[in-house]
Formats: sequence, C-alpha cells, structure tokens
Amino acid sequence: MSVSKKVSFEGALGETLAARLDLPLGPPRAYAIFAHCFSCSKNALAASRISRALAEDGIAVLRFDFTGLGESDGDFANTNFSSNVEDLIKAADFLRKEYVAPTLLVGHSLGGAAVLVAAGSIPETKAVVTIGAPGDAEHVKSQFAEHIETIETEGEAEVDLAGRPFRIRKQFLDDIEGHTLTDIVAGLDAPLLIAHSPVDEIVGIDNATKLFVNARHPKSFLSLDGADHLLSDEADAEHAARVIAAWAERYALTPPPPEPAAAPRSKASAVVKETGLGKYHAQASTGPHHFFVDEPREMGGDEGGPNPYDLLSAALAACTTITLRMYANRKDWDVGLISTQVIHSREKGAKPNEAADTFDRLIRTDKALDETEWDKLLEIANKCPVHRTLERETTIRTCKGE
Repeated sequence: MSVSKKVSFEGALGETLAARLDLPLGPPRAYAIFAHCFSCSKNALAASRISRALAEDGIAVLRFDFTGLGESDGDFANTNFSSNVEDLIKAADFLRKEYVAPTLLVGHSLGGAAVLVAAGSIPETKAVVTIGAPGDAEHVKSQFAEHIETIETEGEAEVDLAGRPFRIRKQFLDDIEGHTLTDIVAGLDAPLLIAHSPVDEIVGIDNATKLFVNARHPKSFLSLDGADHLLSDEADAEHAARVIAAWAERYALTPPPPEPAAAPRSKASAVVKETGLGKYHAQASTGPHHFFVDEPREMGGDEGGPNPYDLLSAALAACTTITLRMYANRKDWDVGLISTQVIHSREKGAKPNEAADTFDRLIRTDKALDETEWDKLLEIANKCPVHRTLERETTIRTCKGE
C-alpha cells in the first residue's frame, strides 16, 4: 500500500508546477523523481503506475507536470528540452528542501533523456533509470516531422501530439540539436538501468543499443518484452517497477533493517526493535514472523504499521475467532466463516491512572444462527484466553536485558 499527496513547486520559468508525491506507508528508504514522456503528464499510466508500485517498495516518488503540461502553469510553446531539464533540477531542489534529496532518477521516453542530462546537476544522484528513452534528444522531431519545414520557415507551428494540439516553436528545434546523449551517457557518473521494449513502435530498440554501448559500467538492461512505448498494459508497468526497485536496492536505497532474532517458541514471546527509519518506526518479531509497528501521524509517527493498541485489539480479535472456530468444529456446527471486530476506546478519568479502557467486540458468521447458538458462541467468546488475560489482574516484570 502507498499514499499519494498533492504538492507543488516553482519550475524553471517561474511557473507553479503541479506534482504528486507517492509515499510508502512507512518511512521512505529513498526518494526518487519520475520524469514523464514528451507531451504527457504526471498522470500518464506509466508514470502513475510505476510511481505507486515503487512507493509500495519503500521508495517515495515525486512525479510532476513539466511547465505548460497537465495541471502545471505556463505555456508549453515557451518550453524546450533545456527547460525540462531545469524543471527536473527544480524538482530535486524542492525535495531537498522539503523532504530528502532524490537518489534515484527515473525518466520515460524524452523524460529519460532529460534525467540523463539532469543527473550531473543533482549531486545526490546514485542511480538513473531510463524507460523507452531515445538515443538522442533530436529523435523527438520524428513525432511532428511533417511540420518541421513550417516551424523552420515560420518560426512555429501547431502540431498534433497524442490527439492534442501543441504549439512548437523553432527555439525547441534549435535547443534539442545541442544535446548529444551519447556523450552525456558516456560521462554519467552513476549506475544506469536502460529499460526498453524490443517492439517499441515510437522509439526503436536501436536507441537503447546506442545508449547502452556508450554508457560506462555499472550498466544494466531490462527488456520489456511485448510492451508498447507507453507501457499501457498495467502488468508491463508493474513488472518494470519491480525490477527497478530490486535494481535500485543495490545503489540508491537505505539497506533494510536487520531482522530481529526469532523469539523462542516455548513461550509466547515478542521482540520489537527500532529501525531508525522514523520517529517511532520499529520491527516486531514473534517466532519466524516479522512485521512493522508504528504510531499514526497525529501522534508523530508515519503510520508504517499498526500501533500497540491496534495489536492488542488484533490479539483479542484473533483469539476470539480461533476459539470460536475450535468450538464450532468440536460441535460440528456449520457457521460459515467467522470474523471478529474489536474497537478500542479509552475514557479519561479524574486522574491519569484512572482512565477506563473498553474493547467493543463484534462477532459475525457467514451462516445464519438461531438465538440459542448465538448465546453459546457469545459465552464461549468470553472464555477466550486473551479475553481472560485482559480481565484478570496481570503481573508484568521488567528487568535489564543482557
């Protein structure tokens, strides 16, 4: 799971650029920027799907609309490849100031060319990924080849890109001629992953070959077999995201915290150890099972896992459901699936130590039961071990660990 929030920042031309920050539920292990394809937007299928999938793998991703596109302010006709690169650098400045500087740059199509150029101006960059990127920025001219003569002679022309009209000016053509990507990729001081479909109908696979041959090691290639240029099939986008996340693990991510030692199974036991990735974020271990715990944002946490009272409620709900299943099986009752919901609340008393805790328990079964059967199940629920532990006086001994 991940969450997405709207953010904005000032772009290269002084316009406000609209963006979304896709965040993991726990503390991010890295921040990344996703640069969308030419004339697309931050909400393009590839951009949104890959960003969300990376967030689910612990990588926070900023995706934004370049100047004049999507929800960003400005006139697209006033932009060029260089201004797109500057927008990327501004995006990195925003993350550096408000969150954490990006260590991973991901670019799709012409956005891939842009991240290659921008990487040299973002010192924190530890890894770069291109998806369906051209071997030269000038390749974009093929998308409006029939208008180039008009643009050259009249200074501008309205062209149709993906079913939408855009005004392209001569300064755009002049600018892209000045960017030789083979030289730039040869001097790239960061590991590079080139992802490309061998059947890409917009940017041929020969472009990936040109980039790969000229790039320095470490470099990797991902064949997006069968995918189209826009990665419109969700499975293709998710596959790309999984590989990118796994590849970035080596170069751009904070190593995951070591798993706590498994607790002995002779007694009920649990170990909870801080991860250092958030204010309260910690990893819990009980036997061979591991999961994260945290506090909600209103308490200063990152919601990277259930909080302690969530776990206590879950323990009561789990024990109730299992106890009822054991009873139903022993009596050979067909009750269908059993579910238990527990809601914890606390009423403040006159003094802090007088607060009253209440656990409201709601039991449901798939099959209809008569009143006698329900009376018996409710009676058995009140006998579940965790219920009894919560009701009786309990001794807690605390000592220094070795």
